[in-house]
Order: sequence, then structure tokens, then C-alpha cells
Amino acid sequence: MQDIEMPDYINERPRHEEEDRGETNQSAERRPCQLLLLSFGLLCIIQVALNISLRLTSNSSKESTFSDCNKTHFGDHNKVKEVQINCEQMMTNNCNKLQERFNALTRDRDLLQNRNSELTNKIKDVEEERDRLTMRLREQDCVRTVPMRSPQLSCQCPEGWREINSICYFLSSESKTWKESRKYCQNKSADLVVINSEQEQKELYRLDGDNYLLFWIGLRYTAGTFKWVDGSALTKPFWQRGQPDHGGPNNREDCVEMYHFNPVLASWNDAPCGQKRRWLCERDPCTDS
Repeated sequence: MQDIEMPDYINERPRHEEEDRGETNQSAERRPCQLLLLSFGLLCIIQVALNISLRLTSNSSKESTFSDCNKTHFGDHNKVKEVQINCEQMMTNNCNKLQERFNALTRDRDLLQNRNSELTNKIKDVEEERDRLTMRLREQDCVRTVPMRSPQLSCQCPEGWREINSICYFLSSESKTWKESRKYCQNKSADLVVINSEQEQKELYRLDGDNYLLFWIGLRYTAGTFKWVDGSALTKPFWQRGQPDHGGPNNREDCVEMYHFNPVLASWNDAPCGQKRRWLCERDPCTDS
């Protein structure tokens, strides 16, 4: 009997069983990976959610800060404006007070100026009255002393002399130096004129009408000051503008002349004593000739 050969695959397990076992093993290996992927996905979602939440929170805080800053700035602006208004009001009040003070001082100044003018006019009136009384006293003294003096004494001005307010004046027609002019006056029991008042200054200014006049008067610079020939100090000057200037460094002007063409109360000028001028003498009408 012939042996029947059995195929080798008879003792082999069916292939589908092996395939099932392989698929089972593969699925068991895939599950951890799927879990990892799922976990990673959840983590990503959570991360995104956290990022969105943080951004929203940050934006909200920025808006809140910006709002607070605006409020603070607005409040500071109001305070600055209030301070400015207060400062302006204070400045206005101070300016008003200063203006009122200035106005008061201006009124006081005007009152003082008016009072000063009144006193100045009164002083002039008193000086003029004094001059009139002095002349009257001279006249009375002359009348009282005539009988007791020489018969040659006469209370009249010599020939060629002019009487003004009981004083005799002589205006020369020739010219001499200041020293020579004074010597001439002294030889006539007189001296160069001494001007003591504004009234006398005006009278002598009109001595020769409107004619040109330039003559020596009895005023000279000596011992550092101007003095009259009778030794009295100069108290009421009538200098031209800018005078006396003493002639500058290269000149010497110690004697005084009167010039008719200058203003009546500003007609004196200092000049060199050696120049030649006309001159004006004065004397008491009761002086012995």
C-alpha cells in the first residue's frame, strides 16, 4: 500500500488566527500613542485658553490704567487752572492797591508843589518888602543926619548919576579893567554895584532901556568863592546858563559882568578881570562927596 504523503501545512495553525493576533498586538501598541496625542492636544487647547485669558486681563488693566491717568490729568489741570485764577486775582488786587498808592502819592506831590510855589511867592514878596523898607530907612536916616553933618552933605545923587529906589548909580561910557573900574568908583565915594535882590537886578537890567549893555559888577571870585566888594557872600545869583565856568583849564575868569541881551534873571557871566568893560558904580545919596 502506497504511503500517502500529508502536506506539511496540516500541522500549521490557521493563518487568520495569526493575523488576528498580529492586529491585536498592533492595536495594543497604538493605544499609548493615541493617549499621548490626545493629552498633548488637550494641553495645547488649555495653553491657548490661558493665553487668551491673560491677554484679555492685560488689556483690561491697561484700559483701567489709562482711564485713571486721564482722570488724574484732568484733576491736575483743574488744580492748575484754579491756581492760575487765584494768582491772577492776587496780581489784580496788588496792582489796584499799587495804583491807588501811586495816585495818593501823586496828589500829595501836587499839593506839596503848590504849597512850595505859594511859599516861594511869599518869600519873593517878603524880600521885595524888605528892600522897600531898607530904602525907606536909608531915606529917613539921611534926613535925620543932615543937620548934624557937613553943610556940603546933600541927599541927592551927583550930576551924571541916576537915582533908582533911593540909590545912586553911575554907568560909565568908557571901558576899563575890573580893578580900574573899582578904583574909579572908590574915588567917587562909591564902589562897584552890589545886587541884593531880584527887584534891583530887574531895575539895573533896564538901566539903559533896550540898548546894548555889558558892564562890570562888584562880584569877584576870591578864596574859593564869589564875594561882593563889601565882603558879603553871594546869596542870590543870576548866572547865565552854564556859568560860572571859571574859563576852563587854560583861562582864569574871576570877575563878573552883566550882559543885557541875556534873560533878565540869567545875565551874569564870569570873565577875565583884565578885559575891559564898562562898569556900574553905586552909592548912598547921603554920602559925602
